[in-house]
Amino acid sequence: MLRVGIYKRSQGRITRQVTFAVLAIVIALGLLRLSTTLAKSGPHWQYALPGVLLMAGLWASYRLVNVPGFADFLIAVEAEMNKVSWPTWPELSRASMVVLIVIFSLAFVLAVYDILWRVLLQWGLHII
Repeated sequence: MLRVGIYKRSQGRITRQVTFAVLAIVIALGLLRLSTTLAKSGPHWQYALPGVLLMAGLWASYRLVNVPGFADFLIAVEAEMNKVSWPTWPELSRASMVVLIVIFSLAFVLAVYDILWRVLLQWGLHII
Protein backbone atom coordinates (compact mmCIF):
# COMPACT_ATOMS: atom_id res chain seq x y z
CA MET A 1 0.00 0.00 0.00
CA LEU A 2 2.97 2.30 0.44
CA ARG A 3 4.56 1.67 -2.97
CA VAL A 4 4.69 4.65 -5.29
CA GLY A 5 5.41 2.96 -8.64
CA ILE A 6 2.88 2.48 -11.40
CA TYR A 7 2.12 -1.13 -12.38
CA LYS A 8 2.51 -1.65 -16.16
CA ARG A 9 2.81 2.08 -16.74
CA SER A 10 1.97 2.20 -20.47
CA GLN A 11 -1.00 -0.19 -20.44
CA GLY A 12 -4.58 0.70 -19.59
CA ARG A 13 -3.72 4.33 -18.97
CA ILE A 14 -7.05 5.88 -19.94
CA THR A 15 -9.14 3.33 -18.05
CA ARG A 16 -7.05 3.77 -14.92
CA GLN A 17 -7.23 7.56 -15.12
CA VAL A 18 -11.02 7.51 -15.54
CA THR A 19 -11.40 5.02 -12.67
CA PHE A 20 -9.21 7.16 -10.42
CA ALA A 21 -11.15 10.30 -11.37
CA VAL A 22 -14.50 8.68 -10.58
CA LEU A 23 -13.23 7.38 -7.24
CA ALA A 24 -11.80 10.81 -6.41
CA ILE A 25 -15.09 12.54 -7.25
CA VAL A 26 -17.10 10.09 -5.13
CA ILE A 27 -14.73 10.54 -2.19
CA ALA A 28 -14.72 14.32 -2.56
CA LEU A 29 -18.52 14.52 -2.66
CA GLY A 30 -18.82 12.30 0.39
CA LEU A 31 -16.32 14.41 2.29
CA LEU A 32 -18.07 17.60 1.21
CA ARG A 33 -21.19 16.22 2.82
CA LEU A 34 -19.17 15.35 5.93
CA SER A 35 -17.81 18.88 6.02
CA THR A 36 -21.29 20.39 5.97
CA THR A 37 -22.37 17.96 8.69
CA LEU A 38 -19.44 19.03 10.87
CA ALA A 39 -20.10 22.76 10.35
CA LYS A 40 -21.26 23.23 13.95
CA SER A 41 -18.18 21.49 15.38
CA GLY A 42 -15.82 24.32 14.51
CA PRO A 43 -13.47 24.97 11.61
CA HIS A 44 -10.84 22.48 12.78
CA TRP A 45 -13.26 19.58 12.51
CA GLN A 46 -15.11 21.01 9.52
CA TYR A 47 -12.01 21.39 7.32
CA ALA A 48 -9.12 19.43 8.86
CA LEU A 49 -10.81 16.04 9.20
CA PRO A 50 -12.30 16.02 5.66
CA GLY A 51 -8.98 17.32 4.30
CA VAL A 52 -7.00 14.51 5.92
CA LEU A 53 -9.59 11.95 4.81
CA LEU A 54 -9.48 13.39 1.28
CA MET A 55 -5.71 12.94 1.09
CA ALA A 56 -6.02 9.38 2.43
CA GLY A 57 -8.84 8.60 0.00
CA LEU A 58 -6.93 9.97 -2.98
CA TRP A 59 -3.87 7.93 -2.02
CA ALA A 60 -5.98 4.79 -1.58
CA SER A 61 -7.61 5.39 -4.98
CA TYR A 62 -4.21 5.86 -6.61
CA ARG A 63 -2.93 2.68 -5.04
CA LEU A 64 -6.12 0.77 -5.94
CA VAL A 65 -5.76 1.42 -9.67
CA ASN A 66 -2.17 0.14 -9.43
CA VAL A 67 -2.85 -3.08 -7.51
CA PRO A 68 -1.71 -5.77 -9.98
CA GLY A 69 -4.97 -7.74 -10.05
CA PHE A 70 -7.20 -4.70 -10.43
CA ALA A 71 -4.81 -3.00 -12.85
CA ASP A 72 -4.76 -6.12 -15.03
CA PHE A 73 -8.56 -6.05 -15.05
CA LEU A 74 -8.57 -2.38 -16.13
CA ILE A 75 -5.96 -3.13 -18.80
CA ALA A 76 -8.17 -5.95 -20.13
CA VAL A 77 -11.21 -3.62 -20.09
CA GLU A 78 -9.36 -1.03 -22.16
CA ALA A 79 -8.17 -3.70 -24.60
CA GLU A 80 -11.75 -4.93 -25.06
CA MET A 81 -13.05 -1.37 -25.49
CA ASN A 82 -10.55 -0.86 -28.29
CA LYS A 83 -12.02 -3.90 -30.09
CA VAL A 84 -15.55 -2.49 -30.08
CA SER A 85 -16.80 -1.19 -33.42
CA TRP A 86 -18.58 2.01 -32.42
CA PRO A 87 -21.50 3.16 -34.59
CA THR A 88 -21.22 6.19 -36.81
CA TRP A 89 -23.31 9.25 -36.04
CA PRO A 90 -26.00 8.46 -38.67
CA GLU A 91 -26.29 4.86 -37.39
CA LEU A 92 -26.57 6.10 -33.82
CA SER A 93 -29.24 8.67 -34.65
CA ARG A 94 -31.31 6.12 -36.65
CA ALA A 95 -31.11 3.54 -33.86
CA SER A 96 -32.03 6.16 -31.27
CA MET A 97 -35.05 7.25 -33.30
CA VAL A 98 -36.23 3.63 -33.56
CA VAL A 99 -35.94 3.21 -29.80
CA LEU A 100 -37.81 6.47 -29.10
CA ILE A 101 -40.59 5.62 -31.56
CA VAL A 102 -41.05 2.16 -30.02
CA ILE A 103 -41.09 3.59 -26.48
CA PHE A 104 -43.69 6.24 -27.30
CA SER A 105 -45.79 3.75 -29.29
CA LEU A 106 -45.83 1.31 -26.37
CA ALA A 107 -46.63 4.15 -23.94
CA PHE A 108 -49.57 5.15 -26.14
CA VAL A 109 -50.87 1.57 -26.37
CA LEU A 110 -50.57 1.11 -22.60
CA ALA A 111 -52.37 4.42 -21.99
CA VAL A 112 -55.24 3.30 -24.27
CA TYR A 113 -55.47 -0.05 -22.43
CA ASP A 114 -55.43 1.75 -19.10
CA ILE A 115 -58.24 4.09 -20.13
CA LEU A 116 -60.23 1.21 -21.63
CA TRP A 117 -59.97 -0.92 -18.48
CA ARG A 118 -60.80 2.05 -16.26
CA VAL A 119 -63.95 2.79 -18.27
CA LEU A 120 -64.99 -0.86 -18.35
CA LEU A 121 -64.46 -1.37 -14.63
CA GLN A 122 -66.27 1.85 -13.68
CA TRP A 123 -69.14 0.90 -15.99
CA GLY A 124 -69.26 -2.57 -14.39
CA LEU A 125 -69.40 -1.08 -10.90
CA HIS A 126 -72.37 1.11 -11.87
CA ILE A 127 -74.32 -1.94 -13.04
CA ILE A 128 -73.81 -3.77 -9.73
